[in-house]
Amino acid sequence: MYHDISAESGKGLRVSVSGFEAHCKHLASNEYTTHHFAEILKPETSLKGKNCILTFDDGYVNQLEFAVPILQKYGLKATFFIPLAYLGKSDAWNEGANPIMTAGQLRSLPSETIELAYHSFQHRKYDGLSKEEIEEDSQQCFKVVSEERLDFTKVVAYPYGKFPRKNPEKKHFFKQLKENGFQLGLRIGNRIEKYPFSNTFELNRIDIKGEWSLLKFKRKLRIGKLF
Repeated sequence: MYHDISAESGKGLRVSVSGFEAHCKHLASNEYTTHHFAEILKPETSLKGKNCILTFDDGYVNQLEFAVPILQKYGLKATFFIPLAYLGKSDAWNEGANPIMTAGQLRSLPSETIELAYHSFQHRKYDGLSKEEIEEDSQQCFKVVSEERLDFTKVVAYPYGKFPRKNPEKKHFFKQLKENGFQLGLRIGNRIEKYPFSNTFELNRIDIKGEWSLLKFKRKLRIGKLF
């Protein structure tokens, strides 16, 4: 799970260009196969060897500028999760300093490299929203995708990794996602996922940190979170 790709040094959610390229070079040289969710959702899909999915949250312009060329250089794929209320604006839920891609920029992304998917509409925590607010958020997403002629896979990454954790709220939330056509939901969790997926609306991702050494990245790629 990546966010901000920076020409400067990396820290926290910000990963440097050189750091990200080192990650990609490691994946390519060690024969990892990267996938789009749309591909692995096909019932005939069978995975062999070493596999991973690279995900990027928030749709930053720096992902277009820095990540896409590196992904293409190493023949890797990634999924960009987009908060659709903020197209052409900035990340107001943070400091508002990072510009987010426009609909035109999203359409310009090479589909063989980049898959688009949902990161909610307003980038609000799902566990703090009512059922009605969640429904409104989803419908606004679908409206923008249709109006802007965007090709989105029905997979959602939860903002901040937050979703209802206790039943009956969790059960109702997952049911609501299914009714709206979502096929997978992504949390954080920092654990390695096995395919085929068993908890389709609680998929774990490894939260990549900018200050990590390449050695730590390799270790996380193999084992994830120990405890």
